[in-house]
Amino acid sequence: MRKVAVASYATSNFVRNINSSIFELACQPCIEILKDSSLGREEIDAVLFSSCSTEQYSSAIISEMLGIKPKVAYRMDNLCNSGTNTIVSGMSYIAAGLCDSVLVVGAEKADSKANRLEWDITRGSFISPVYWAALFAKAHMQKYGTTEEQMAMVSVKNRNNAIKNPSALFRKPVTLEDVLSSRKIADPIKLLDCCSTCNGSSALLLLSENKAKKLCENPVWIKGVGQRTNSASFSKTAYDLSSISAAKNAARDAFKMASLKPKEIDIAEVHDAFSILEILAYEDLEFVDKGEGGKFVEQDQLSINPRGGILGCGHPVGATGVAQTAEIVKQLTGNAGQRQIKHCKNGLVHNLAAAGTSATIIILGVN
Repeated sequence: MRKVAVASYATSNFVRNINSSIFELACQPCIEILKDSSLGREEIDAVLFSSCSTEQYSSAIISEMLGIKPKVAYRMDNLCNSGTNTIVSGMSYIAAGLCDSVLVVGAEKADSKANRLEWDITRGSFISPVYWAALFAKAHMQKYGTTEEQMAMVSVKNRNNAIKNPSALFRKPVTLEDVLSSRKIADPIKLLDCCSTCNGSSALLLLSENKAKKLCENPVWIKGVGQRTNSASFSKTAYDLSSISAAKNAARDAFKMASLKPKEIDIAEVHDAFSILEILAYEDLEFVDKGEGGKFVEQDQLSINPRGGILGCGHPVGATGVAQTAEIVKQLTGNAGQRQIKHCKNGLVHNLAAAGTSATIIILGVN
């Protein structure tokens, strides 16, 4: 299997309101990549689009707008997990020798239909994701003693991190008291425990090893991936609400493929659409023992969500996994500016969908 590198990346500003079409939004980071890359448009073999938009033939439209005539062009839709699924698909084309270069782009509008799970009758009338987040939180609190204060600390940390990220939706700090006193949405989840959907886009250029070594000074390599889909409906997840088994099993596959252990990860982008999900991620990724996630929020051994996470950056659903990966690449190449974490060699992306019924883990490294 051929090695695959992330050669370039770009992310738009994440905003609440926008007049651009989904196609214009998707083109923004792609244009930046094409300007900065020495790879010609005619050398791009595939354009893969991550989005829950229902616009038809969207990847072909984006390709034409960019002046690219790819061998392969299509859209991937897997709710919040769309971005990392699309990256793994692009990686697979290169690893198999079918392509040498793949442009992956994720874009979403704030009014995306992916924000409500109307198809899942097991949720009854509770089709907003906040309700299952509340179930996860209650289960973890009852089983392990996790507190509302510990969950609030996740929001405080990530909102504060977002201050250093010019692309983030939220650029003001919040305090522990702000989070704890914010409006309760679904007990114990409060307003500031929740992410905000928004408009945004992000893109990556993936290259084969030969092309990467010719064109890149510091390529970042995809070292391991893991993917699991347990179900679509919430009913298949409810047997243990204190953990997300899809993420746990996907992580084990990714670590095995990368020949790395959790303690060797220097930086991680984890899926924190709700504050409790970051605490579950600490445990599912085996950064900490089961039940210790609440206490791990204040640790300083591992940098988690330095761009501000989903809580700080906002959540343009189809773009989120791509933006998470772009942040890890930015950090590993030492280009993160004010938020740069020192001595990063290995990074991890943790991306979930639909109450954790599916998960993707991507591990990246500089050697």
